[in-house]
Amino acid sequence: MRSQGLVEVQSEIKQVLLQLKYATVDNFMHQNVYGCLTKAFLQKETVKKLARAQTLLEMEKPGYHLLIYDAARPLSKQWDLWNALSQYPPQIRRNYVASPQEHSIHNYGSAVDLTIADEQGKALDMGTPFDYFGKKAYPKAEKELVEKGILSKEVYLNRLLLRKVMQQAGFIPIEYEWWHFNAFSRAEAKKRFQVVQ
Repeated sequence: MRSQGLVEVQSEIKQVLLQLKYATVDNFMHQNVYGCLTKAFLQKETVKKLARAQTLLEMEKPGYHLLIYDAARPLSKQWDLWNALSQYPPQIRRNYVASPQEHSIHNYGSAVDLTIADEQGKALDMGTPFDYFGKKAYPKAEKELVEKGILSKEVYLNRLLLRKVMQQAGFIPIEYEWWHFNAFSRAEAKKRFQVVQ
């Protein structure tokens, strides 16, 4: 990762916490996918945006932290995630895991999966776990789900806070995962960076 110019996030942003989910069994595959990859790496520009998001979060909620679940992802691991969802046809699977042939923005070190943790380092309630495949995780469905009582107002406000600080720092949210943010579009990431192998 370092040889490709990526930066280890926690060496640059001390307040950010890390639980790299694919380096544990706490993920949809229920296995350690990443092996010896136990640190979060991102492109320099992405780390700068993330530092800004952490600062904005502290201004809103002193003592709160961004908590990273996933960052740069080698392309070989993208294939592992893609193949693990073979129960879904490719058009549906793409909503949850980018096709390795098209590359995920994670594969360019330009996407981050994360949540917010409180002063004790405990993750706020976001209504679903990380890697939840279904409508309850969709930002685009939140208002409807709150109205139906499926998501609480507290969950909605927690997600809004995460999106607010990330978007103000220059990240782009996606429709299907409350935890996923892109620092650049796929086209821009492809133009600027190499795929992490």
